[in-house]
Amino acid sequence: MPEVQTPPLRDLTEVIEDPTNGLTLTKNVSIPLKASSLPIRANVYLPLSPATDPAAPKKYPVLVTYGPYGKDIPYSSFHHGSFSEVNPEHCSKYSAWETPDPVYWCREGYAIVRADERGLGQSPGLLDTMSRGTSECFFDVVEWCAEQPWSTGKVGLLGISYYAGSQWRVAARRPKGLAAIIPWEGMSDYYRDRCRHGGILSNKFINIWWNRQVLVNQYGRAERSKITFPPDGPGARGQEDTIEGDLPDEVLIANRKDQTVDNEANRFRDDEYYASKEYRPEDIEVPLLSVANWGGILLHLRGNVLGYTNAGSKLKYLRFITGRHDLPFYYREEVKLQKSFLNAFLKGEDTVGWSEPGKVAPVTVTLRKGNLGFNDAEKEKAYEKREESAWPIPRTHYTNFYLAPDLTLAKTKPPGSEPIKVGYRALGNLDNPQVVHFTSTPFEEETEITGHIVAHLNVSVMPDNPENETDIDLFLTLRHFDSAGKEIFYTGTAGDPVPLCKGWLRVSNRMVHDENPKHRPWLPHREYLSSDVLSVVGEGVYNVDVELWPTNVVIDQGGKIVLEVSSGDTQGSGIFQHNSETDRTHNAGQQLTPASPASKFAGHNYLHFGEGLESYVTLPVIPPK
Repeated sequence: MPEVQTPPLRDLTEVIEDPTNGLTLTKNVSIPLKASSLPIRANVYLPLSPATDPAAPKKYPVLVTYGPYGKDIPYSSFHHGSFSEVNPEHCSKYSAWETPDPVYWCREGYAIVRADERGLGQSPGLLDTMSRGTSECFFDVVEWCAEQPWSTGKVGLLGISYYAGSQWRVAARRPKGLAAIIPWEGMSDYYRDRCRHGGILSNKFINIWWNRQVLVNQYGRAERSKITFPPDGPGARGQEDTIEGDLPDEVLIANRKDQTVDNEANRFRDDEYYASKEYRPEDIEVPLLSVANWGGILLHLRGNVLGYTNAGSKLKYLRFITGRHDLPFYYREEVKLQKSFLNAFLKGEDTVGWSEPGKVAPVTVTLRKGNLGFNDAEKEKAYEKREESAWPIPRTHYTNFYLAPDLTLAKTKPPGSEPIKVGYRALGNLDNPQVVHFTSTPFEEETEITGHIVAHLNVSVMPDNPENETDIDLFLTLRHFDSAGKEIFYTGTAGDPVPLCKGWLRVSNRMVHDENPKHRPWLPHREYLSSDVLSVVGEGVYNVDVELWPTNVVIDQGGKIVLEVSSGDTQGSGIFQHNSETDRTHNAGQQLTPASPASKFAGHNYLHFGEGLESYVTLPVIPPK
């Protein structure tokens, strides 16, 4: 672990008994690390045994969270608008963003350990989120929890987003005592799910996330407690100042790896930056409940599905939900699910059958049927759920819908013709979308689409400057329209309206490793290595397979789908945009020069049709049971 500068450590452990909320809080407990003299600091919440029951148990299974957002920041400060909508059973003064509420879970007989990730909150050290080093610290935290006198030795992981994404990594390292994990909406593949969609940098969310939720919470940051910024959305507001005091700016810079810088500077999975964050999901052995949200079409959804698919656990379950990113975790019915799963493996109280292979269906799908609007939790309760024996659903009928130069989408191949191409301007964006839409005929009967999608396209570019290095960025979106021609939107991560799904590919990254065991006809496997880069020459026609993220929809009779092909982000992208000036775009007020990264994409993109140039999207159609 790299050495970092820090002031002499202080011990400000504080014990607070709170009979009103039924717990004892020990604040700023220092957890020792095997590879460093610097500790991880955590808050430990234990059930407060009633004095009238001296025989009450004094050992508890432990639920651990380890993350960057500040163990001492109240949920109500971090994101007040969200907190005001959380199920009141999970709202307390100890509630924190994306983590289980200590009051509720202590009442259910669990200990809660909420740890500040290394380099953040009250934990000194190198700030390097999602790295191997910080995951090794998490490993030590889990083993420490299993060894404490108030612990039964059984540890579970439960949390949303970052607090879910980190679970995959630490579980693959198999710490002693880890008994079960519930990664709730948490990406499992740092490169493919979060940072570089199809090789294209997804920079906007990373910038917002880093600057509002992480950087402001760095250990040693001056006057953290006074930091304010607009309240519309999550952010590390209200953190306590660092126990040991402030660090100079030059030390803070030396003590961190900046995600906004590192993700722009590194492009491939074999770059040390990305390679250092790799792990083997096959090494995960503990019981696993992966919860994926159909609306997470730009972050997390893919990771939950493939994390489940690739995990080595004998007992593993995949559950699909809908709704906003922040609230379903606290819905009464979802907490009941969490508790039954954790009770089975941490308490030995299995009332459902999670621990009996085959007793509980491995997959539960929420079926998005009808136009219920978006960001309305009550209305979305009308979506039915269905159990399945495996993922992908075994009876899937992979069906090709062919693109035609007349901009239609049909199950029948278009007739052979002389070569023809359909073009659109490169370097589109939300403000100036450059798109082509392929629209299906009305569906003749109700049709369900559930699973993985791949588009097979023939593409080229006519560059503005043929002397420049050339490339093509493809942005694909699948949309759903009702029989009246009105687009149906679904609930996105932030409650925004989103289409069915999206997919991306930088054409120079088109190499597919079909020899890899993870390659499937419905999921092309790419390694995104620097050695895999293939040239793109102006007017050359390239046959590419583009992965779209998994989705679900039940299309009514008369409904239509639309495949949108674009050269940039379009509606439904929200804060997850790909508009980095070091990766693919340029300032509209500046002249585009040959030295600009955007210059390699400038020109016109084309889709090609004709004999031997079939283009189609393969959809996972599910026949009725």
